[in-house]
Amino acid sequence: MADAIDGKPPMRRKVWDVPTRLFHWALVGTVLTGLYLGEYREFSTIQLHFYFGYATGALIVFRLLWGIIGPAPVRLSALFPSPKSLFAYLRNLFARRPSGVAGHNPLGALSVLAMLIALSTQVITGLGSEDDGLFSAGPLAEYLDSGMVLKMTAIHHYSSRAVMALIVIHIAAILFYRLWKHEDLVTAMVTGWKTVRDRSPDDTA
Repeated sequence: MADAIDGKPPMRRKVWDVPTRLFHWALVGTVLTGLYLGEYREFSTIQLHFYFGYATGALIVFRLLWGIIGPAPVRLSALFPSPKSLFAYLRNLFARRPSGVAGHNPLGALSVLAMLIALSTQVITGLGSEDDGLFSAGPLAEYLDSGMVLKMTAIHHYSSRAVMALIVIHIAAILFYRLWKHEDLVTAMVTGWKTVRDRSPDDTA
């Protein structure tokens, strides 16, 4: 995109580091596979469903740690936009030009936060869920009373629907940014390079 963004010249900047990009694509693989195996579970595949759940949990733990010690764009603090920056971004959301934001834009930050919460809920409840039909249960189910296991199983089911909904919203957002705002988010997460504004230190929009 050669046009200026908000009157400022665009520039290519390395935004996403290698660990973040590897985490992102690994999470895509473990979550999609885990959801599929959960929806179409059988005696021969239910254990794989658990394994992919454990892998997803490990990736979430990594992301939380990386959000503490990693570079600025992936810090956990970046997932909590200020109301001012959020409303400023929403005012120009439908402008037909790239947002030019280094890292996650305010809406993207909130979507990442929502996904981490939903996936954490999915993993934690999976540890205490059971499937009577397949005679299988999470590793913590035997330490919980039957009522708690039923609650964990129900939450695990509904949180999977929440994760599916967030995935659909994520894909829709990618298409919106690509087709309407001419901003390629996928390539940025593959290469690490993103077109951003030449921002001054106090430019927070």
